[in-house]
Amino acid sequence: MRRSHTSAAVTSAAVLLAATVAGTASTSSASPSQVRQQAATSYVVLADQGASVDQLAGRLRAAGAKVTSVNRAIGMVSVESADAGFRASAAKVSGVDGVAADRRIGYSPSRRPLGVERENLGTARQGKAARAKHAKAPKTDPFDSQLWGMKMIGADRAHRITLGSKKVRVGIMDTGVQGDHPDIHVNFDTKRSRNFVTDIPAIDGPCENASCVDPVGEDDNGHGTHVAGTIGAAMNGLGVSGVAPKVDLVEVRAGQDSGYFFLQPTVDALTYSADAGLDVVNMSFYVDPWLYNCAGGAPEDTPEQAAEQGVIIEAMNRALAYAHRKNVTLVAATGNNHEDLANPRTDISSPDYGADPHDRTIDNAKCLDLPVEGRNVIGVNALGPSGTKSDYSNYTTDLRSGEVEVSAPGGYFRDGLGTPSYRVNGNMILSTVPLVSLQDTGEVDADGNITPDGVATGVQKVCPAKPAKGTSACGYYAFYQGTSMATPHAAGVAALAVGAHGRNLGHGDFGLRPDVVRALLLGTATDHACPAGGFQSYVDVGRSAEFDATCVGTARHNGFYGHGIVNAYRVVR
Repeated sequence: MRRSHTSAAVTSAAVLLAATVAGTASTSSASPSQVRQQAATSYVVLADQGASVDQLAGRLRAAGAKVTSVNRAIGMVSVESADAGFRASAAKVSGVDGVAADRRIGYSPSRRPLGVERENLGTARQGKAARAKHAKAPKTDPFDSQLWGMKMIGADRAHRITLGSKKVRVGIMDTGVQGDHPDIHVNFDTKRSRNFVTDIPAIDGPCENASCVDPVGEDDNGHGTHVAGTIGAAMNGLGVSGVAPKVDLVEVRAGQDSGYFFLQPTVDALTYSADAGLDVVNMSFYVDPWLYNCAGGAPEDTPEQAAEQGVIIEAMNRALAYAHRKNVTLVAATGNNHEDLANPRTDISSPDYGADPHDRTIDNAKCLDLPVEGRNVIGVNALGPSGTKSDYSNYTTDLRSGEVEVSAPGGYFRDGLGTPSYRVNGNMILSTVPLVSLQDTGEVDADGNITPDGVATGVQKVCPAKPAKGTSACGYYAFYQGTSMATPHAAGVAALAVGAHGRNLGHGDFGLRPDVVRALLLGTATDHACPAGGFQSYVDVGRSAEFDATCVGTARHNGFYGHGIVNAYRVVR
């Protein structure tokens, strides 16, 4: 966030506001300015609290708009219109709380892959393929020795007590999940999984499916599969095992192949997660096109841009509140902009879609980074193997804000200065990734072989002698780093908490109130004091002084570690 959840220096997990419609993206050679003038625009329209959203949809149709979806849980209608004055006219329709431009259909900004920092100057580990046989009850999986993060949070000790429960459903709100990955397939819940995204050729590239709607179990980006593996890769004698190796993994896809997340899919994924009885949802993204959504806008924003941000804030808070009421524990990344969340720097990246960005003065009192700064969300910071706050990870100097509640292993490539482990891939987080994403980056060739580039970044693969029915022939694994990688560690611990302490909440619904889960995570977290002197510099590892950070608070609660490092063993014990 504050640039990106998923990238410390390269790319952003951008979230756009958009309702996507199959086949509407243009691939013409018209200039961007011509496209802007000619293209239709999609909008989100929020109904007044208590107003009939279906009646509102009817009024909007009567006004000439094409209604593309209706979310009755929070009162949101998504529409398309080529009328340049639609926003102003729609705002006057009875029952409308707010209107926000979504995206210009056919508008094609630079491709913004989700991505993570893949610093490949270090030493690759186990770059060659490994073959493994299925084991009935392995104590660990072959690559688990590389998962320093699991030891940091006590997951290895927790697994002696429990591997989690299939009763617990964890939503992967991301770019999708490779459901046939050999390490994920047994835990992947195809029946409950949903894709709320339509691929847009202008930003995602050619559609892989005729409808431009990917089937569940597909992830052409790789980010969502990496997250899913950390949470719940099976303990099956292959590759890696997750924090909760027996948890039920549910894809609730809200992210484009290109790494954008639109408002409508994000809200729809949240409300579906609530209605489908999910227990935990992992959110490693921020809502675009605004890095910060400010009530009333930033001073440099236009009135239209300010109104748009108001709609985003209201829609997201309605959806988050709805999920919380339905007993969903919401876990989100704090972001990778190495920023003091209590004193944000000037935002130079927004809006990152639909218009050129401009410098924005951010007032922390009225500006929100969503979803992590939304209501009822547990914010997670990232750490390296030494326990040092990762250079890219955000932090806070205001402990009252609740933005940084816990910390978890997210990877820190430059950790271990002065030791043999300095700048090695193993300082990052190893997890499952789809073959297609590695082929896109050139780390694996067309025949499925790891290339020299893949060896340099530490890509690994496992090809079972007898692949299980319904799985791909080989499973691939890669090192990523980011608060996106820290968040699934915390989400996995939350899943263990629900499995160990859950009960019948009524109507046969097994689970645990999210406020109880939060209390368990914070109350069992491992205390970690600020660095000596309350100051952490990253200049010695090659970062600019801008990365230097001040830590305030005690060992029990501070701005780097929140209430501590999540602890799986203490949660289940």
